[in-house]
Amino acid sequence: MIARATTCLALLLLSSYMPARAADSGEQESAPAAAADQTKPAQPPPDFEPLKDRWHIEPPPYERNVKGHWWDPYNQNVLKGDYPIIGDDIFVRLTGTSKTLLEGRGTPLPSGVASKNSGSSQFFGQNDSLLFDQKFAAKIELQRGSTSFKPFEWQIVLAGVVDVNHLDVFENGLVSPDVRDGTSRSTSDAALQEAALEIHLADLSANYDFVSAKLGRQPFHSDFRGLIFSDVNQGARLFGTANGNRYQYNLVYFHMAEKDTNSELNTFALRHEQVAIANLYVQDLFVLGYTQQLSLHYNHDDGTDGGFVFDRQGFLVRPDPIGAARPHNLDVVYLGWTSEGHIGFVNISHAFYEALGHDSLNPIAGRSVDINGQLAFLELSMDHDWMRYQASVFFTSGDDKPRDGTARGFDSILDLPEIVGGEVSYWNHQSIRITDRGGVALMQRDSVIPDLRSSKLQGQSNFVNPGILIVNLGASADLTPKLRALANINYLRFAETAALELLLKQPNIRNDIGIDAGIGVEYRPLLNNNIILKAFGGALQPVGGLRDIYEGSTLYHAGGAAQLVF
Repeated sequence: MIARATTCLALLLLSSYMPARAADSGEQESAPAAAADQTKPAQPPPDFEPLKDRWHIEPPPYERNVKGHWWDPYNQNVLKGDYPIIGDDIFVRLTGTSKTLLEGRGTPLPSGVASKNSGSSQFFGQNDSLLFDQKFAAKIELQRGSTSFKPFEWQIVLAGVVDVNHLDVFENGLVSPDVRDGTSRSTSDAALQEAALEIHLADLSANYDFVSAKLGRQPFHSDFRGLIFSDVNQGARLFGTANGNRYQYNLVYFHMAEKDTNSELNTFALRHEQVAIANLYVQDLFVLGYTQQLSLHYNHDDGTDGGFVFDRQGFLVRPDPIGAARPHNLDVVYLGWTSEGHIGFVNISHAFYEALGHDSLNPIAGRSVDINGQLAFLELSMDHDWMRYQASVFFTSGDDKPRDGTARGFDSILDLPEIVGGEVSYWNHQSIRITDRGGVALMQRDSVIPDLRSSKLQGQSNFVNPGILIVNLGASADLTPKLRALANINYLRFAETAALELLLKQPNIRNDIGIDAGIGVEYRPLLNNNIILKAFGGALQPVGGLRDIYEGSTLYHAGGAAQLVF
């Protein structure tokens, strides 16, 4: 009995020992295989499969709409630079723009030697006119670089514009020197407005301070408000930043192209004019949020080599067809100090320019003159909730002795001022011509300086002029996130009238010009700049000197503009 029990216990212990040994033996035999398996790369779980690139990340189901289509500019679109078209760092961006302007206006127009209305005995005829202008633009930008993280390495820009322009007036001899051409004009034009290559030359710091160069037809605005030079023209630009973008600088040279008279677009003809500009912006100078700019402009206009130049309609534009109408040269240097920003709750914008140089034969003075003119501007504004209130003063010096050999008036190179009401201001937006005195204008379209030159785009700067003082009050209101309204009123006064008296052979012209008031609205239905609709209207009531030169009837303008961008 005891022997049987002992035998069973031995068998039980043996059975429990054998599986353990077998297991140990199995582990030892499979160890080489396990080691071999560890040399193979680990297979990632399905949730972590590598992506082709970061541009084609598939969004979750509830965000499927962000992928977009080629015709959709609001979501991911390869034509808008959201995906590379070559490799992983070359992008293309296409932009299509339509700008439509319809404008009615009243401005002093002479009845001429062949009046439209038979039996007309008045010197000034019917002053109404209607302008329609339609521009279609297509722009392509091809660039290399992931610009979300650093500046691009290079960029090529091409922009073409097609323009259709129609003007209706109600007096002969205005759309053409030949009165048989009637009272309306329709023209069309196409231009390569921009064509430039921009190259990123170097990074200067870890904060992406850089230096770049741009060659070709390109836009450039030389100061905050477009007071001296604002244009698209052909040349070379070296620019960059320093000290963490606190300093920005530009060195620019333009060999100016001729402009088309009606479309105002560039042509492929060169005019004998060179413009060089150097400027420096300094942010947070004196106080935070207040940016200063120092600038130097140089304009060399070689009218002697250019000779006599007529515009598209056949009117003489260079030299000015008044006084000593002979080709002449201009060399002018502008020294400028401007600012933009705020000090506390007060928004401040200011500008001061000194113009120095020489005109070899000023047509009004009838002799060579040395140039010494000044421009000063100050605008103060305050924001209160959804309203902004502003007050500003603009001044350019006038010439009180137009025959003495010093031109004390001030004129720009090619300005586009964003001051004293802008396009809602009649004085700023319209041109009043002294057509009976040889085809010069008292002031140019989209300019505020009474410079007495034939054309802002095709004529030459003239520093023998009356100058101006403008006192401005205005307000703007963001009525809704989509709708903005503004109102503006200006008091206008000539600084000096001696140049006008000499030109018009009319003594005792008073200094007061008139009161200019305007209103405008801007509607952005999509809360962005893809659709902008504008309407504006304004009137200039002549007093004093403007009544002495013209009739006293109220001058007006009213119109609308639509901009559509893809």
